[in-house]
Amino acid sequence: MKLYIITGCCGSGKSTMKDALATLLDKDKYSCIDSDEVGLNWWDYKGTERESKYKDDTMAKAVEMAGGKDLIFVSCINPQDYIASQEIPECVESTDFIVLCPADEEIVKRLKARPEERGFTSDEVIEPHVGFNRWFRKNRGKFSMFIDNTDKSVDETAKMIEGFIVRG
Repeated sequence: MKLYIITGCCGSGKSTMKDALATLLDKDKYSCIDSDEVGLNWWDYKGTERESKYKDDTMAKAVEMAGGKDLIFVSCINPQDYIASQEIPECVESTDFIVLCPADEEIVKRLKARPEERGFTSDEVIEPHVGFNRWFRKNRGKFSMFIDNTDKSVDETAKMIEGFIVRG
């Protein structure tokens, strides 16, 4: 199984991209899964002896849900953490990181536009996400694919990613 991780900070367009790719990619070959869809809740792990297993369990569940298909997995995964400490299921032959990284101002705009219950109600809450976005931009050459999607449409970005995945 090939694993494609679409990552970026909150507001970068990961979930939107997952939905777009699910309509473009061959459903017999690829499974598009958002970490929010695996049925595990971070708050069930936080503060317990299992806290460090949340990422491993989430990945294992997504791989299981993919049913042997190549997996397009959408999550705010930090590639350094994934490589250094994530338990990677044995069936995963390769991992490619696809980073969505719009301009910082675009992240702020997108997060402030979210419903209040999502919690992005202050600059103090938003700033760490902008910082994570800056980290991706600073390290842009270290990923299989880096997309500044500030001025790209959802369809344009999805087509770029589809081409990368299908070419393998």
